[in-house]
Amino acid sequence: MNAATETTETFAAPATAPRPVRPFYWSVRRELWENRALVIAPLVAAAIVPVALLLRAMQLGEDVQLLTAFNPERQREIVTGMVGGIGILITWVTAIAAFFYLLDALHGERKDRSVLFWKSMPLSDRDTVLSKVASATLVAPLIATLAAIATMIGFLLMISVVVMIHDGNPYTLIWAPGSPLVLSAQLIAAIPVYALWAMPTVGWLMLCSAWARSKPFLWALMIPVLAGVFVSMFDVMEWMNMDSGWFWKNIVGRMLLSVAPLTYLDVARIADTNFDGPGAVRALFSLKSTYSTLGTVELWTGVVAGVAMLFGATRLRRWRDEG
Repeated sequence: MNAATETTETFAAPATAPRPVRPFYWSVRRELWENRALVIAPLVAAAIVPVALLLRAMQLGEDVQLLTAFNPERQREIVTGMVGGIGILITWVTAIAAFFYLLDALHGERKDRSVLFWKSMPLSDRDTVLSKVASATLVAPLIATLAAIATMIGFLLMISVVVMIHDGNPYTLIWAPGSPLVLSAQLIAAIPVYALWAMPTVGWLMLCSAWARSKPFLWALMIPVLAGVFVSMFDVMEWMNMDSGWFWKNIVGRMLLSVAPLTYLDVARIADTNFDGPGAVRALFSLKSTYSTLGTVELWTGVVAGVAMLFGATRLRRWRDEG
């Protein structure tokens, strides 16, 4: 009897407790579900652009007639600029949504006490913080980029109809110069560089969100701005043979504005591009310009600073809850 009982218990009891299924994945899903602005903002922006184009549909014919007067290189610049501008607009809207999401990411869960529930889940403070960072710097930009690509294709289709109405060839005048597939691939490939460049702002906003007991926006804005004012008033940077403009650009600016799209182009190797001539617009979107940022000290210094602040935010999440 004892042997039979032991055998039954051996088969009845699992050897190990069941492990959670893809906890990090579901944590990111939870972030998007609870913070729908990261999804809705780019979709709303993508919906507004076609409406704005329809409102000025009467002028599209004049634009097409002017476009036919330029040489192919200039046509490529104009079409790329129009199509790329749509993508930049949508990603900027998403960046604004991500800015405020990061400010509330850790502060909001303390405010409504939901942190107590989520800390009972099999997910560490580190993974929770990383899931929020991934949502803001990878998932939301990817959604925005896909929405921008769909809007750009719709814009080109709309322009193509206008071109055909004016007896033009949409392929030679619009699609070939615009190169939408190439531009789409460039926008998607730029997301990892954007995520790395945004790290100082991401780390700073998350740190303020974890530390501030109230009004994290004011703390996040006030501390770097007041630091810049102090440095400017007392000429602190002159002690290192530098001006205060360097502090505003590389410290204050990186802490508050690095989450904005294309701000990394300031350090990218595009200095040899003639911005008064053809090729300037394509150079801004090219992978050569984008990935040249990976070889700069500014990017990796910002990454180190951002990671350090994220580490502090992770520790503060545990300490603030326990306090």
